[in-house]
Amino acid sequence: MNINETICALATAPGGALGIIRISGPQALEILSHIFSKDLSEAEANTIHYGYIKDDTEIVDECMVSMFRAPHSYTGEDCVEISCHGSRYILNKVLELLIQNGCRMAEPGEYTQRAYLNGKMDLSQAEAVADLIASSNKATHDIALNQLRGHFSSELANLRGQLLKLTSLLELELDFSDHEDLEFADRSELLDIANKIGNRITSLAHSFETGQVLKSGIPVAIVGKTNVGKSTLLNRLLHDDRAIVSSIHGTTRDTIEDTIDINGVTFRFIDTAGIRQTTDEVEQIGIQRTYAAIDKARIILWIIDSNPAAEDIHEMLERTKDKSLIIIRNKIDIAQLSDDAASTLPALKDMTVINISAKHGSNINLLESAIFKSADIPELTEQDIIVTSARQYHSLTKAHDNLSRVLSGLESDLSGDLISEDLRLVLDDLADITGQGRIVTDEVLGNIFKNFCVGK
Repeated sequence: MNINETICALATAPGGALGIIRISGPQALEILSHIFSKDLSEAEANTIHYGYIKDDTEIVDECMVSMFRAPHSYTGEDCVEISCHGSRYILNKVLELLIQNGCRMAEPGEYTQRAYLNGKMDLSQAEAVADLIASSNKATHDIALNQLRGHFSSELANLRGQLLKLTSLLELELDFSDHEDLEFADRSELLDIANKIGNRITSLAHSFETGQVLKSGIPVAIVGKTNVGKSTLLNRLLHDDRAIVSSIHGTTRDTIEDTIDINGVTFRFIDTAGIRQTTDEVEQIGIQRTYAAIDKARIILWIIDSNPAAEDIHEMLERTKDKSLIIIRNKIDIAQLSDDAASTLPALKDMTVINISAKHGSNINLLESAIFKSADIPELTEQDIIVTSARQYHSLTKAHDNLSRVLSGLESDLSGDLISEDLRLVLDDLADITGQGRIVTDEVLGNIFKNFCVGK
């Protein structure tokens, strides 16, 4: 990538009523002047101008042109956005004219990469741009927006500031080590500060699990014997006939997945084959996949339409002991069930038990509330930081390991120069997350931006 070149790309999805083409680079205004009906070389920044795109022989389209001058633009360079009609012919023609006059097509993520290189954002904020574009629910949107606003960067800057203070105190201790009457670093105080830093790094690293679950959807397995209403419940939750419903036992022979949002969080529901004894080889494979779905799920919906046998209860509790288990008594439209569902199921008295009719939709709202509660998702505030990038998580775990050596050194009264070396490693690990104060290789940048769309 050569940042001295001027780049162009379509910044909106094709096929819409309008299309926006973005130009960025040192020759953005000069190249625009060759194809636009007005001379905008002296136009003020942050202004919009009406005109038309032209080539030597014809007018291509009427359009609006937005002007952004360096450094006050997304990329930090001179930047122009051409808003055209969304015709594929028009958009392709405009791009063709721009390339003929000196632009080149942008690479995936090149606009955001230039924004990073020009100091408009750090690497953690650049990754947040991709997360914001990909966000599919309120939770992932809020997480990405918080990171894009620099909350994670500020937290890391605070941690690095505390680490630098530790380093300076230790190095000061070394400089005046011959003066026994001077004490510049109280080891117990340094240990306390290091512990607090370590706890915060651990907390940030642990948030990665929540971040990954929120991005991919919380897996919920719907399990039970054949013909208890698993597929009917899936269809009810999805408001769609996603799964085949039949009175014939063993209809579902494979897992069926789909997602819905509950209170701004995505849940990935998995309808499974009914659990029973069978000689059907294909159905047996489906049942094995049911057990695999239970292992992978975070929440289990166990559907029953009568009191289960003691051995069935024991097996389900054993298989789901590390999961959130919700017992669903289905078919209340045809069965006589007490208001206190758990009272007839003593073995499940400490479990969440809900009476529903999947067929008629009775108490589905109660079930959705129970599912959301079982997910145990922390209520996110504007200042909360959830790590979603594997790269960031890797750097945090490295920082944690290096800081563990710092703590051990302080506890064992190790020499300050050795402790300072480990502290520098922690500082480097945290700097890797934002890319500030560190030389970031082309390989790292390539891995970060390769999955961006071309126009971003």
